[in-house]
Amino acid sequence: MFMDKSSRISGFYKLPVTERLEKVAEFAGLTDEERKTFIRDGKIALGIDAEIADRMIENVIGIFELPLGIATNFLINGKDYLIPMAIEESSVVAAASNAARIARVKGGFHATTTEPLMIGQIQVLKIKDIDTAINAINREKKRLLEVANAQDNTLVSFGGGARDIEIRIVGDSKEKMMILHLLVDVRDAMGANAVNTMCEALAPIVEDITEGKARLKILSNLADRRLARAEAIFDKKTMGGEDVVDAFLEGYRFATLDPYRAATHNKGIMNGIDAVVIATGNDWRAIEAGAHAYAARDGRYKPLTKYWKDDNGNLVGSIELPVAIGTVGGAASIHRKAQICRKILGIKSAKELAEVIASVGLAQNFAALFALSTVGIQKGHMELHAQNLAVMVGAKGDQIDEIAKRMIEEKNVKIDRAKELMKELYSA
Repeated sequence: MFMDKSSRISGFYKLPVTERLEKVAEFAGLTDEERKTFIRDGKIALGIDAEIADRMIENVIGIFELPLGIATNFLINGKDYLIPMAIEESSVVAAASNAARIARVKGGFHATTTEPLMIGQIQVLKIKDIDTAINAINREKKRLLEVANAQDNTLVSFGGGARDIEIRIVGDSKEKMMILHLLVDVRDAMGANAVNTMCEALAPIVEDITEGKARLKILSNLADRRLARAEAIFDKKTMGGEDVVDAFLEGYRFATLDPYRAATHNKGIMNGIDAVVIATGNDWRAIEAGAHAYAARDGRYKPLTKYWKDDNGNLVGSIELPVAIGTVGGAASIHRKAQICRKILGIKSAKELAEVIASVGLAQNFAALFALSTVGIQKGHMELHAQNLAVMVGAKGDQIDEIAKRMIEEKNVKIDRAKELMKELYSA
């Protein structure tokens, strides 16, 4: 049902920037004005003016730009996507595109999400009788939920709102404290403002009920009730054979056994996830915090992905992590390029965006492990690094490609060699 357009654009990376934009504009139905937000008069344009920036954060002095690229080839739940990614690290966009190309062979990515439940925490101290306080909270739960929902009639009107209250007791006997978890369905919002407002409204009532002292009232970024999952089959033939699949799995097992490797493994996942989160105007720090906390939820830091072989010897990969993402509110509602990036994605809800993000995370991780277990991670990195060095020594246009090519052929990708080549080839 989604076959009217395809994200499989052969040779996309070879096109000039303006032609790439035209391809994306055609795919996403961008208007002329929206195109000019990215390129105006042949030059890359800023997507945010000083007045908007000054209202987003304090003490603004300017705009800090990141390159915005498009990952191609993504097929998720039967629908084609072009994925905007804002990131400064080389190879990330190309790697995600290549992984998505391999996944397409067996039907692409299949993704799901849980309900968009966020957790608000109320810390209650100095309770004389914990058991009595717990019973009192449970008796008053209905009233507390009604008070919470009265804080955001708009959210409730869209089918969201406070759903439940859970009680946790933490600390030892001398410093024992009660933590109330307010579970809130935030619909298409990230939810921080709504949840924090509800928690603050409940705090004085909780104090009366428990005869304790409420201290912190704040959303938790370990959004483990708001999970996104994705799975894909990576064709063994396209990967290079079953021996390559076995090598891949040996590399994956390293991450399952060693937290030092697992940290880098998960960083590769976040390369893709953060880039999409930033491009869509969302809080990448919240996503990072939740992901890494979730990776350590059992007391030991582990990979966020899993891999195994199916009966035919193909590689199967899956990912599961919290994705607290919004399509309404916050910077997502006022940053022009973020709005257009969501249009390029063609998403209709935060749920769909979370499914895209999980799929990109799996693709990025597959690409990194695939490279590590075959040609090594440096091949793609060094090609782009060579170009960066050429720019650093003053090369322009075709000079960049020539100097980079020479350094790669010589296997001597260093700033000193770039300077020498610049002088040898182009000094007057």
